[in-house]
Amino acid sequence: MRDSSLFSSQTEATTGVFARVAVARGIDRLDGDGSLTYSCTEPAPHVGELVNVPLGKGKASGIVIEVGGAELLGDVEAWKVKPMGPRSGAALPGALIELARWMAGYYVCPLGMVLANMLPAAVKHGTGAKRVEMVRRVASITPGTGGSPEDGEHQVVTPELSPRSSGSSTPASPGASPGLSSGDRPHPPETKEPKLSPTAKRAWLAIAAMAEADLPVPLQELVLRAGVKSAGPIRALVKLGLLTITTESTVRAGDVLGLAALGAPLEGELSPTAAQRAAIEGIWAARENFGVHLLHGVTGSGKTEVYLQLIARVLAAGRTALVLVPEIALTPQTSVRFTKRFGREHVAVLHSGLTASQRHKEWARAAGGGARVVVGARSAVFAPLRDLGLIVVDEEHDGSYKQDRLPRYNARDVAIKRGQHAACPVVLGSATPSLESWANAKAGPARRYTLWSLASRAGGANMPTVRIVNLVDERRLRREAGHDDGRFHLLGPTLEAALERTLGEGGQAILLLNRRGLASQVWCRRPNCGYVLRCDQCDANLIIHKLPETDRMLVMRCHHCLSEQRVPRLCPTCGDKLAHFGGGTQRAEEELGRKFAAMGLVDGTTLRRIDADTMRTGRDYFAALEAFSRGEVRVLLGTQMIAKGLDFPNVRLVGVVDADTALNLPDFRSSERTFQLVSQVAGRAGRGAHAGEVVIQTLSPDAPAIRLAAAHDYVTFADEELADRVKFGLPPATRMARVVCRDERSDKASAAATELAKAIQQAGGVRVRGPLPCTVSRIAGQFRFAVDVLGERAGDVQAALSAVRRVGLLVSDAKTAVDVDPVSLM
Repeated sequence: MRDSSLFSSQTEATTGVFARVAVARGIDRLDGDGSLTYSCTEPAPHVGELVNVPLGKGKASGIVIEVGGAELLGDVEAWKVKPMGPRSGAALPGALIELARWMAGYYVCPLGMVLANMLPAAVKHGTGAKRVEMVRRVASITPGTGGSPEDGEHQVVTPELSPRSSGSSTPASPGASPGLSSGDRPHPPETKEPKLSPTAKRAWLAIAAMAEADLPVPLQELVLRAGVKSAGPIRALVKLGLLTITTESTVRAGDVLGLAALGAPLEGELSPTAAQRAAIEGIWAARENFGVHLLHGVTGSGKTEVYLQLIARVLAAGRTALVLVPEIALTPQTSVRFTKRFGREHVAVLHSGLTASQRHKEWARAAGGGARVVVGARSAVFAPLRDLGLIVVDEEHDGSYKQDRLPRYNARDVAIKRGQHAACPVVLGSATPSLESWANAKAGPARRYTLWSLASRAGGANMPTVRIVNLVDERRLRREAGHDDGRFHLLGPTLEAALERTLGEGGQAILLLNRRGLASQVWCRRPNCGYVLRCDQCDANLIIHKLPETDRMLVMRCHHCLSEQRVPRLCPTCGDKLAHFGGGTQRAEEELGRKFAAMGLVDGTTLRRIDADTMRTGRDYFAALEAFSRGEVRVLLGTQMIAKGLDFPNVRLVGVVDADTALNLPDFRSSERTFQLVSQVAGRAGRGAHAGEVVIQTLSPDAPAIRLAAAHDYVTFADEELADRVKFGLPPATRMARVVCRDERSDKASAAATELAKAIQQAGGVRVRGPLPCTVSRIAGQFRFAVDVLGERAGDVQAALSAVRRVGLLVSDAKTAVDVDPVSLM
């Protein structure tokens, strides 16, 4: 016979509250979204809430995606359902849950992994969160009749809160009715004023003088501001009903570097140009509906001012705004501009350069409604803003918006989908739009975006003069001038002369070299040997780096698996001496010091290198850019992180040390990336009163990407490149997904890719290329084989991937990487 208590518990479970939770693990079930069902105690959790749940023999965190009754059980018996664990208090807005569902399907990723990516680790772990006693004022101070604070007779009069006497009234005058004074007017009962100690009186005077905007205030802070030694006098005022104390959760963190001194708005709107005004009014007119607006403007044309004026209108309408920038290096300068315009209290900043507690604090400000504008890098697309009125994606073409690990999303595309869910406009801004965005904005029946153009620089400034110099000619000129010292020179005579002239005239310069390290290849000079040192875990050359702490020690580093080893003096094959070839930012830094230090133009303080080796934290970026803005640093040398978004009026020269770094890569987007990089960095010059000059060094001076970038002719380049993409059936003329199969054994990786390619081909509706070894065929000991899937429409690719996913052959895990809309094929 069944135990009655067990039967009772089963009945209660069947009629109880249940929640479906997307666990932050790679659960990718074939029959649903991978969520699991748990029983709940009252009060029921909210959708979007972070919870802890039992999973297997351990525990895991997850996000509640649905709350309901027994209908959530499906075929599972109620008594088998485990109870949910404790809740953390953190939660995502419901709108982000729907966005996560779309991402999980589109990017072929478990829903739990998407949701885990949306909630910052600092928020999950409660970093910086404290329970704080907050003090509020209930009464106001009124001078009593018995004297002044100085003589100790100051009275606090709070009739509704002050303790009354036992109810006795003032004795009546002779011959009068009881309880009435002369003149037959009611006489109020005597009120006994609270007696305060001198210390409490002093505290109360200080508190009463505080503005309403300064309250509530943490108790310990109030002790200091009131000038008392302990919380005792404050608590005495609480007992008298003059103050109240509530315990609240808050996040303690230092303010974001560079924004601490910015409070109230400091900078007013600028008068827009006719082109800016047309864009502002046109986008604002469509504010009630979702739509994508591509703002194509040459560098320095005032795209940011368009964003600022649109956001001002959005805030005035009571809504919120989200602004994405691609690089952490851009975030400080951009966030300062927005903070100056709207005030620090209204702007939250989110990027990986913040400390964990700062990130939690900024996220909480956005979630709580205190910050109505969020500025941040890629993951800020998940900022917990409500009632979105505008989304801006600045430098929308940038590859940094694409995440290279699970989930492999593009923040630009996710921002567009979020704008669709919020029914608000999305503005994509760039001087060199991605070909995907340009194709969507071109006039014609397939047009999906609205195009706004800013064809000239704001304020009447001219575009910089650009010179293309052939490195072959530069080396010949050096020999003819008798300056060939046998060394490998990264800077040619033309760029050297321009830099010397610019620095001599008091200007500043930016030099771009999109390659790190001291030497890019170590090889044996002996003709019958030709040995090249390569990583033993990756199919890649080892790059020589000089360790900064020693200034002499050299190491060979793999930029893929990050392994390191000492540089050998002799060839391990033949014993001959090894040669170093090529160079990156470290070699360029040495060369600049050697050539210009003797002239007094460059030294250790006036030259700053910005790359992944020197910029370890957001503080490093900010300090370098601040020093450059003050003029203390005269030359910025760096990789692509200095190529875009920076606005310094005294930059008169930009030098592209090697424009070919990306041009010859085996990737159909190499030409597009080269054009964008050269155009963007060239646009940093000539933004102030002085004319700008750009020198581009290249071995391919006739390449369209370089020639048209030098002419500032994006439209011609984009149209020619699009024609080639259509001809060869490549994105954006088609849609693509790439699946990479990995294994420590090459034969196993190849077999898995072959099976997957056959299954996708059988699904139909798409073209399948491969499997083929990836360009970098092995990384960190894992062999890599790629299968490319191309379809006429995104739906075709999704249908083919979904069909293979349903039968369990396509799972995003350690062995299989699924990249929808890839931006790199390396």
